[in-house]
Amino acid sequence: MSFDRILAGGLFALGLAVVGGYAATHLVTPAMAQEDGPGPNLLIEVAGQASGQVVIDLLPDVAPKHVEQITALAAEGAYDDVVFHRVIDGFMAQTGDVQFGKASGDTSAAGMGGSSRPDIPAEFSDLNFDRAVVGMARAQDPNSANSQFFIMFAPGEFLNGQYTIVGRVISGMEVVDAIKRGTGSNGEVIEPDKMVKVTVQN
Repeated sequence: MSFDRILAGGLFALGLAVVGGYAATHLVTPAMAQEDGPGPNLLIEVAGQASGQVVIDLLPDVAPKHVEQITALAAEGAYDDVVFHRVIDGFMAQTGDVQFGKASGDTSAAGMGGSSRPDIPAEFSDLNFDRAVVGMARAQDPNSANSQFFIMFAPGEFLNGQYTIVGRVISGMEVVDAIKRGTGSNGEVIEPDKMVKVTVQN
């Protein structure tokens, strides 16, 4: 497993230059009520500047291997205490580095790690990266996703067909909107918010 697994390694190389102007020209509207699908659901308790529960409807019919990995990590408690290490206003909030992203430890390398599980082959689809969509972070290799994921604040069409979509927020988008933003071009967060507890509900 490589440890350059960072959204900046793939997503930012692909689209960071676009984000500055893109975010400024696209309004972020309040979350629309989303219908719950067949599940499973990922329940995330967020603490910090943002506080509350976020519910993600996972899409095993779209990305079965990625959903299997996420649910297994959540069941192990691997996502508990993991920070939102990269958050860019008008774009997305990234978390899920179970190796280097634990709030109780040194998070200076957050975004560079994954998990003890193998990387996952890409499961690209024809779904769009709209607001509230959840995608898997990866390095430049399309088959390098592992544990990190990101939630979209606003549409990001330039990601379509480039990153695996694994779910969508169906409840608690107002909590996502309140997550502490990062600074600088990579959106790295000082004293970031965290996922206190992540569980799976079938």
